[in-house]
Amino acid sequence: MLDVVRRYWGYESLRPLQREAITAGVERRDSLVVLPTGGGKSLCYQVPPVLANRTDVVVSPLIALMKDQVDGLRECGYPAAALNSGMTSDERLAAQRSILTGQARLIFAAPERLLTDSMIRTLQQASVQSFAIDEAHCISHWGHDFRPEYRRLAELRTHFPGASLHAFTATATPRVRSDIAAQLRLRDPAVLVGTFDRANLVYRVAPLVDVYSQTVDVLRRHAGQAAIVYCLSRRDTEALAEHLRASHIKAEHYHAGMEAAERRRTQDAFSEEKIDVIVATVAFGMGIDRSDVRCVVHAAMPKSVEHYQQETGRAGRDGLEAECVLLYSAADALRWESLMERNLAEEKVTPEVHAAMLELLAQMRRFAATPRCRHAALSQYFGQALGKANCGACDVCLNEVEGVEDATVAAQKILSCVARVKERFGVGHVADVLLGAGTARIRELGHDKLSTFGLLKGESKKSIASKIYQLLDQGVLSRTGDEYPILTLNAASWEVMRGQRSVGLVAPKRGSVARTKTDVESWDGVDRDLFEDLRILRREIAEERGVPPFVIFSDATLRDLARHKPTAPERMNGIYGVGERKRNDLGPAFTRRIAAYCAARAAATDVPAAPAADERRARRSAARQRAFQLFEKGAGLDEVAEQVQRAASTVTEYLCEFIAERRPRDIERWISAAQYEKVRDAGIKLGLDSPRPKPVFDYYNGELPYDVIRVAIAHLAAGGA
Repeated sequence: MLDVVRRYWGYESLRPLQREAITAGVERRDSLVVLPTGGGKSLCYQVPPVLANRTDVVVSPLIALMKDQVDGLRECGYPAAALNSGMTSDERLAAQRSILTGQARLIFAAPERLLTDSMIRTLQQASVQSFAIDEAHCISHWGHDFRPEYRRLAELRTHFPGASLHAFTATATPRVRSDIAAQLRLRDPAVLVGTFDRANLVYRVAPLVDVYSQTVDVLRRHAGQAAIVYCLSRRDTEALAEHLRASHIKAEHYHAGMEAAERRRTQDAFSEEKIDVIVATVAFGMGIDRSDVRCVVHAAMPKSVEHYQQETGRAGRDGLEAECVLLYSAADALRWESLMERNLAEEKVTPEVHAAMLELLAQMRRFAATPRCRHAALSQYFGQALGKANCGACDVCLNEVEGVEDATVAAQKILSCVARVKERFGVGHVADVLLGAGTARIRELGHDKLSTFGLLKGESKKSIASKIYQLLDQGVLSRTGDEYPILTLNAASWEVMRGQRSVGLVAPKRGSVARTKTDVESWDGVDRDLFEDLRILRREIAEERGVPPFVIFSDATLRDLARHKPTAPERMNGIYGVGERKRNDLGPAFTRRIAAYCAARAAATDVPAAPAADERRARRSAARQRAFQLFEKGAGLDEVAEQVQRAASTVTEYLCEFIAERRPRDIERWISAAQYEKVRDAGIKLGLDSPRPKPVFDYYNGELPYDVIRVAIAHLAAGGA
């Protein structure tokens, strides 16, 4: 397995749960795999067809994503093709030939294309028996991105009754996972749920005060780097993109209202590094495969935590640090509620789905408004525990926010001001009155004579506005939901003013944004000037080949090259993301550039790699060795899994390897004699020289567990009785 991964992708190890997911794919056991964006989902369905020497199909929702994935695989020397509506007839015929001749290992298709009569006939002729369904949450009504065409994928069971289905998603609550399995009719699936925590992402939440200046401030921390800014409406994307360009930031807007050709040009410009920033509605995101996005800004609150996880997940897919900033306003929740009510009134959704969407929105609002560890809050939402008290990678844990002294007194001043202006003005005007601003408007209205005028004159307008928004979030202040919202009081407001209720407020600490430990470590030993030089070379090669730069090498690979400075292709072994094909194909150009750079500066070259990969292999070897010792003593699978801290499926794999190497006569401590006989009988009745897991599993209609079958087969293959 690792030999294939090294040859094509240049990775020295597998990430958590990849081995188990790949094994399920090779054995054609149904599976449901939930791994975070950047957690290596794609590898889980790319490796099995190579190991099993067959053609598999991947269902993918967007044409742009298919194209980028196929381009990337072909650069690695991996035979892949796509079938979609954006291809010419000649391209479709060539792709169909590659399916029928078995030349392609992986075929990408959209669900609507996959379920056409002609496509089904082609796949049946090619005896395709395994389907990977990417973005599988789209099949669930309870998911954040339900797509009706995904519901039809259950028809694959009718057209390909013996095929295995493998569902992949980055974002799914337990409820959504159950719905995916039910809708696809998965049979005794291997359910593999990875950690939802993205340790390389730095989460920050700030009250929305001035979207233009706040967004510019964040993007300038990532000057010249890739960033995505999400807005709620098409109009917002166009206005913000125009402001960013006026601020000398290379940005373009992107939304579903644009012509398809214009959207494609904008997306290509972003992928090809001709622009740095995309300002988009949620129509953009699922189709982006660029791995070096260093920043995601939400200029408006998403409508669910799932959307937030999915959209922030576009950052840092190369494993390097990235920043995710949410500019939060309670008004965004009101806008979403208004849109949801309209959809219900127009019967675009059922009352049941409408209620579920409102609950998702409420959970998102709680996440944004509560100053607790962002990583812990996200993990808890998806049913997991973070496992550490301080994540070291969010505004709360980096100590960038602090409690406001005398917060209740400040709240009383704000609420009193709203009362004094007779609940007829918005955030900006109330903040000006509290600030003591001598504007013509305030003088004209006589608000400079109010008792609340200048009550917070020692603060900035931005700070006062932040406090107002927090009071809105906490429900102790309200505002109308029209185009020009005004602040209004409610029952909780009067409780605070009468001293019957206390309020907590937070404020960002003064000073620059903290650097995290991860960010420091990821640049350790990297020659930054050489890194930038290699970025230029990467762009030049990408333009020559007509592919996005990230398809050539990721930023993580460029940093590794700029850290170790190999001067010949054969010295690139061990560099992250450099497989055999890329070493031979791209190695000469990159090592020549490195050698020239180092010669001009008398810099050291061919710096030895740290033994991190070797250490990881040693740890894995130690777990396997410990498992073997426990098996020798007769320990059961559950006990071994607990002792070596590995997943049950990994321990089963260790046991199969133990049986193959040590050839124990008796394996009844792990499976019963009756189960063993069932596996052997199935092999005889099916006419198999040696039983295989999938046929045996199907023979007993899924009643015999997969792991039991694997252990029995390992013993039979080792010459067991």
